[in-house]
Amino acid sequence: MTPLLLLLFFSSLTVWSASAGENLYTPKSNLIGYWNKEVQNNHAKPTFLLSKASPLSAVDSASFSKLAAQNALSSHFPAFCASANLFCYPDSTPSIEELIFNISAASVYCNPGNFFRESIAKEGKVMRMPNIKDKMPERSFLPRSISSKLPFSTFKISELKRLFHADDNSTMETMIVEALNECESAPSPGETKRCVGSAEDMIDFAISVLGRNIVVRSTENAKGSKQNIMIGSVKGINSGKVMQLVACHPTLFPYLLYSCHSVPKVRVYEMDILDPNSKAKINHGVASCHMHTSDSNPNHAELTIASGPGQITACHWLFENHLIWTVANESFQALVGKTSS
Repeated sequence: MTPLLLLLFFSSLTVWSASAGENLYTPKSNLIGYWNKEVQNNHAKPTFLLSKASPLSAVDSASFSKLAAQNALSSHFPAFCASANLFCYPDSTPSIEELIFNISAASVYCNPGNFFRESIAKEGKVMRMPNIKDKMPERSFLPRSISSKLPFSTFKISELKRLFHADDNSTMETMIVEALNECESAPSPGETKRCVGSAEDMIDFAISVLGRNIVVRSTENAKGSKQNIMIGSVKGINSGKVMQLVACHPTLFPYLLYSCHSVPKVRVYEMDILDPNSKAKINHGVASCHMHTSDSNPNHAELTIASGPGQITACHWLFENHLIWTVANESFQALVGKTSS
């Protein structure tokens, strides 16, 4: 890259603020720096997280952060909403009430048709894929410099309603309340959970459960939904061993919000998804297979493909825009050895 192109590239990431006397960075460049600092391996940057980073400019990010700290963001709500790529006017969307009713991070996998046996996860197998499309509106993460200053609690529901201009009994109010209820619900025994509104918070949560040598995976797109597909090449993550992971599911809220939780005793597979007729690759999917024990709930949807608890390994596709975090296949020490030799 020529010196001129390098200058143009870095000038797009940073802005010098004469009044503040400091360099300002775009949310995406901040995220790259945070990943490099906190994650200890040489795997590729998290493309999905970077694609969902806030589109705010460096100057706007700093400006809105100051307004949030002063509890004055509400008066700049229209500009903030548009610039940050938020979903701020749900009452103008006719189908949003049905969306709120039918979609939550907890209910996405409750349809029995979403589950399949682990024996299906083999090259050449043909299966019916459920609808894995994310039906939620397009949104972006907030920079943590802003999200950390905003209220997020049922105890501060009045502040949240004022911030997002939510009238009583409005769809916006319902959306906020539903998200808070989900995020404040008690974890299952042995489970760790957290809702995150910034990519940095998600990275921190994954590290708190799995350590710093982590990678994140997602299904490439929603192609193949509601039709027969053929399994192409299959790769068992961590050599197909049972492991713990962190799963993160999108939650309906004005900014991109994820409900993340730890999941024990899981095998994870990456699989090419092919058109069964032409054999052409149409998608690259991620699937997790849960190892069940005798205390599994026999009423759970995934048990409908077995005769009872303890007799099943239930698998499901990772839906569009959902994420799985795992420990990287190689140890950090091994990677360091490779780069230093």
